[in-house]
Amino acid sequence: MSGEESVIEAEGAVPTTADEGAAAGGESVGDSPLRREDARALRGETTYTDDFGQEAAALAFVRSPHAHAEVAGIDTEAAEAIDGVVAVYTWGDLAESDAPMRLPVRTGPLDCEVPGHPVLAADRVRYDGQPVAAVVAKDRYVAADGVEAVEVEYDPLPVETDPEAAASEDAPTLFEDAPDNVAAVGELGDREATDRAFAAAEEVVSVELENNRLIPSALEPRAALAEHDRTEGFTVTMTSQSPHGHRRKLSHTLGVPERQIRVISPDVGGGFGHKGHHHPGEAMAAWAARELGESVKWTATRSANYREGAHGRDHRTTAELALDADGRFRGLRVDTHAGIGGYALGGGGAMPGWYGRLLASQYEIPAIYCRSRCVFTTTAPVHSYRGAGRPEAIYVTERLVDVAAEELGADPVELRRRNFLDPDGFPHETAVGATYDSGNYEPTLESAVDAVSGLPRGGERDDDGRLRGVGIASYVESTGGGFESGVVRVHPDGGVTVSAGTHDHGQGHGTIYAQIVADEHPVAPEEIEVVEGDTDKIPTGTGTFGSRSTVVGGNAVAESAQEVFGKAREIAAHELDADPGAVETTDSGFRVADGAGEGSDAGDQRVSFAEVADRAYGRGLPEGLSPGLEATTFYELDNTAYTFGTHAVAVAVDPETGEYEVERYVAVDDCGVRVNPRIVEGQVHGGVAQGLGQARSERATYGADGALAASTMLDYALPRASDLPDIETRAQETPSPDNELGVKGIGEGGTVAAPPALVNAVVDAVPGVDHLDMPVTAERVRTAIED
Repeated sequence: MSGEESVIEAEGAVPTTADEGAAAGGESVGDSPLRREDARALRGETTYTDDFGQEAAALAFVRSPHAHAEVAGIDTEAAEAIDGVVAVYTWGDLAESDAPMRLPVRTGPLDCEVPGHPVLAADRVRYDGQPVAAVVAKDRYVAADGVEAVEVEYDPLPVETDPEAAASEDAPTLFEDAPDNVAAVGELGDREATDRAFAAAEEVVSVELENNRLIPSALEPRAALAEHDRTEGFTVTMTSQSPHGHRRKLSHTLGVPERQIRVISPDVGGGFGHKGHHHPGEAMAAWAARELGESVKWTATRSANYREGAHGRDHRTTAELALDADGRFRGLRVDTHAGIGGYALGGGGAMPGWYGRLLASQYEIPAIYCRSRCVFTTTAPVHSYRGAGRPEAIYVTERLVDVAAEELGADPVELRRRNFLDPDGFPHETAVGATYDSGNYEPTLESAVDAVSGLPRGGERDDDGRLRGVGIASYVESTGGGFESGVVRVHPDGGVTVSAGTHDHGQGHGTIYAQIVADEHPVAPEEIEVVEGDTDKIPTGTGTFGSRSTVVGGNAVAESAQEVFGKAREIAAHELDADPGAVETTDSGFRVADGAGEGSDAGDQRVSFAEVADRAYGRGLPEGLSPGLEATTFYELDNTAYTFGTHAVAVAVDPETGEYEVERYVAVDDCGVRVNPRIVEGQVHGGVAQGLGQARSERATYGADGALAASTMLDYALPRASDLPDIETRAQETPSPDNELGVKGIGEGGTVAAPPALVNAVVDAVPGVDHLDMPVTAERVRTAIED
């Protein structure tokens, strides 16, 4: 990415304090100070989980080389004899303890009763890389030797890695209570009304598509350092997007009350969903620390992270769109097989509640019916991955719209425009139960189209002989949701500390929350400390995922700031012997407004914020005010906030090789009020890069034996800097009426819009091709041209 609007997305710091480039006071919301987190990260001063506990014992796992097998026997004698090996554990050891040691089932209501994921395989392994035994040693090198020395006898079983094939009669069964491997079937919408819409339709178009399985590839693999004190309980330092959520999950797995567990999440090198979920590593480290009475650290290798970490997407979908004679959408019918892997741990975008509710996208579609089957496969579990259901849904709809335009001989831009929701019709409830808070879709479409207008498209050739195409994708993304905590504390010396139950792992919360609080207090943003990531310092929290932090965390912090500021104003008025309504803020405190007090010098009556803070903790407060200057807010939205936009892509395809270049990428997004436009642009850039990675190169593939073929970065095709185009960002602001800040989330918009926009562009460039599955590689394009 390049250009003047690019930003460096270095990972965040916890806590964050002042650094270079911070803006000075004033109206902070809407300004673009540099992220205070970046300088420390760029200097290499961040501290990740693996930087702690250098003297701790090291934990490593024996992992199954089979995707599906009975565990016939485990011999640990040779490993235990190695000098420096402290202990070797199997499921038998865990089963003898009082701890459940199974990760809880997390997909939601299931149609079967299946056990949670055992921290170590109990009797059968259900995916390549599943932990079978654990070795604890004096360091990671001896632990690796111990892993090699453990002998495991397996009885291999048949495998099936495709979710659609796994639901067939002849597929191997993973759990007795789910003989067809279907964990749950979810339905959304009115089936009968949708069938009637299709029966009355003038035109019906359909598409079969795959939403490819992806592997999160954060800068930092998962890691945990566990300590146990017999009186104080557990302290687990770990890579986490949701420290309080992980405390809850560890409580379940270890069988101890939450109050006996402290989770600390320091700097985290990216999350993308898989650091918001529970895994065997942190649970096993904590259990071993209690057993051994010493600190135990586990850091995943990259290949282990790929084999056993949470994957994303993995949908097989058949979708149909019904249109009337005027080209208006009348019905949408979607049938999906969603792979959830060997255990029901998360599902992410598998169930219609996450996935189907966005199928309407920006369009007026009176009747929608979605059926989604969550299917067990002999693969790594699938969890939330950046977007978690929203990219899967929008991909279906936006591909269908382009297919419909092709079959009707219509302009895809005009077809979208014709079916947009009326900007005066908000709030709007869709046929699948989503209530959009606000929207004005046509201007974002026009801006994106204007950016690429005049470029060759539809397979036109220039002098270089390459085929040109343009693709667009309009999207809606649900953001926010759930509750969040926000604490604002003014210290006696006037310093301000903000605490929130979210977690910054690259989003820039330290900068954003400081800007929000600075708009309520006469304190410059750089003087405000922001603390996250420690369950002992924050009352409770939900965490950072689903583009929710500014929507719920920001509003929680804002409400606390308003309460504290109101109290500070009362104290200032008391000190100034004035009515609170006559007191106004200055850069450093309060004063009596001109003309509001007695005498011509009333405006010179001032008191500093530090003096007010000191008075708040002393005597002589106004009647009815208790000492202290602090507030805690638990904020929850009644509805989610819906971000929207249109992205446009122009490509040039070499018909001889199938290689193609993204010549232009334009992202036009509306996330309501932008607290920090620079950070919004950075989030768009990051999301687009990740979305293009899915669309162009990434895919977690399994061999015929169920082994993960792409188990290292040599095999898994992450996008490189040279693969990415300049990303042009444009913005529109349609505030959300459902929260006081008027904000919407933006962290996942790029992963939602980029895949269909890119696929639409390449399909437009290659005459005679109506669909290409992701990843759209040069080989797939060349094959399509040849066919």
